[in-house]
Amino acid sequence: MVLRQQRVVIENISPQIQCGAFFIKRVIGEKVTVYADVLGDGHDVIQAELQFKHVGDKSFKEVRMVDLMNDVYKADFNVQKKGEYVYRIRAWVDHALNWQHGIEAKLKDHQHVKSELLDGLQYLDYLKNNVSAKDKPYVTDLRQLFAEEDTYQKAIEEAISDRLHQLFINYPSRSLANTSKELGVIVDRKKANFSTWYEFFPRSAANKEGIHGTFKDCENLLPRISKMGFDVVYLPPIHPIGEVNRKGKNNTTNAEEGDSGVPWAIGSKLGGHRSIHPELGTEKELKSFIEKANSMDIEIALDLAFQAAPDHPYISEHPEWFRKRPDGTMQYAENPPKKYQDIVNFYFETEAFKSLWEELLAVTMQWVELGINIFRVDNPHTKPHYFWNWLITEVKKKNPDVLFLAEAFSRPKVMQQLAKQGFTQSYSYFTWRVHKHEIIEYMTELTQSDMKEYYRPNFWPNTPDINPYHLQGANEAMHISRYVLAATLCGNLGIYGPVFEYMVSDAMPGREEYLHSEKYEIKYWDWTLENKLTHIITRLNFARKSHPALQQTNNIQFCEVQNPQLIAFYKWDDEKTDQVLVVINLDSNYSQRGMLQLPEDVLGQFKGKGLTMHDLITDNSYIWADEWNFVEVHPALPFHLFHIK
Repeated sequence: MVLRQQRVVIENISPQIQCGAFFIKRVIGEKVTVYADVLGDGHDVIQAELQFKHVGDKSFKEVRMVDLMNDVYKADFNVQKKGEYVYRIRAWVDHALNWQHGIEAKLKDHQHVKSELLDGLQYLDYLKNNVSAKDKPYVTDLRQLFAEEDTYQKAIEEAISDRLHQLFINYPSRSLANTSKELGVIVDRKKANFSTWYEFFPRSAANKEGIHGTFKDCENLLPRISKMGFDVVYLPPIHPIGEVNRKGKNNTTNAEEGDSGVPWAIGSKLGGHRSIHPELGTEKELKSFIEKANSMDIEIALDLAFQAAPDHPYISEHPEWFRKRPDGTMQYAENPPKKYQDIVNFYFETEAFKSLWEELLAVTMQWVELGINIFRVDNPHTKPHYFWNWLITEVKKKNPDVLFLAEAFSRPKVMQQLAKQGFTQSYSYFTWRVHKHEIIEYMTELTQSDMKEYYRPNFWPNTPDINPYHLQGANEAMHISRYVLAATLCGNLGIYGPVFEYMVSDAMPGREEYLHSEKYEIKYWDWTLENKLTHIITRLNFARKSHPALQQTNNIQFCEVQNPQLIAFYKWDDEKTDQVLVVINLDSNYSQRGMLQLPEDVLGQFKGKGLTMHDLITDNSYIWADEWNFVEVHPALPFHLFHIK
């Protein structure tokens, strides 16, 4: 047993994830607010400080913690650089402040404190050796005052002075200080918190029917996507598609001649994960597409799908990376009841796992070096968690700008574990949260539990894999309300288009899958089409860009509304310089009305005047002068997005 002489105990530090096993997450400029229980024996004065530094810095910075009563202390710091920060708490019994507190108490009791003044000389001696040059004469004079009998009155005045108190605060001796273990923060660029994704299939980008789309066609779509306010374009896999066991239209197991196959079935005689599908174009044309997008403040996200078609070059070149059944055949991928006969999984338990991991890292870095800084990762929950921790760490060592979105619709703890292991953003259950109580419960979990420290959700109303029941055959109001919910509840959102904005929702009977799914065939779209939904999406996306309150997820408070079909919530940025109130009608068929109660934080801003509620979509303004206010929302425009002035 180690003998410890420290008298101060530090415990219950927050935030931390699983006793510091994982990093909490922030973006550049965000604040880390730290709490801890700090206590000692007896009644001596305790001091605590928060120490923090970027791992690239040599020394810690320090900020004194504030006693919130009941042994709870608080302090915060801002993160200003990408990468890793560490923080810890140091605490001690502060004998100098304890001496000052004691002498002050005795003076209030009219006691003579000459002996105490002499006892205080030791603390002045420490100060004299540590204070700045401008304060040294003051400390020297104090020592003389404390030592001499005829300066007693002046001495006791200075002993309890604010100036001396501040010197004790600024120059503590930290005798027998206790220091907690270090905890970590991973800091990303701001897009980790705020991004607006648009997904489409590049092979369906052509402006003529019956033609395979190219990167040049994708480039021609960028002005439309930029005009709508999206800042991330995500492309499903752009690699050669397997020919063996290729899927046909509507997921049929026998492809007909001319069927294009599934982009996630990667690899053929034309190449694998390092290659580009020849009908999409060349590496040079991809780079041109990336550069054109970047010039319009759009980033290109590619798909990392670590799986192989049966005719992927890896199968013959590295058979040790795959597992064969006893009869010598290759086991195709399954997620019962779904079967993926056109896909073979890597065998992560192979003895050759190191070479497999290194190859997958090299694949990732090849696309990073080409200019890709965002990846949507396909089915990461079907690969080992520790593999992802290693790969993401290695990539971010070389390029901390790279972001990873985990496409895992799985059990809660599995999705949470992926976020802990390093994924920047995560798909979420929003796609299936429809009713008011479901939305509130889910948002409360995301923003008020430990998940807020490490799990950055990305809200998608639809994906190529998911045509949710509530959108199947749904009207315009339902599509609008789902986009509004995603855009205002969460800092990150995405849609699969143009299926979403064109309200294409035909489904496979009894399933949450698209009929004639674009996963299995090339589509022709009229990309020039505009409608009410495209205009509302545009207005919402630009409102998000203009209002920091909408560029984050965690600062949210739901409001009481006396109607189960109306949901309302208040959002603000960290400095509360921007505040919005959102009211949404969840009934896509009928008008809904009710009385809405403003939160106390908003009520405190009245100051005898009404609040101007400016609707960012219609440009109308209303004066609210009471705690309870009447709202009515019609399905034709099923929401209000109020900027609170």
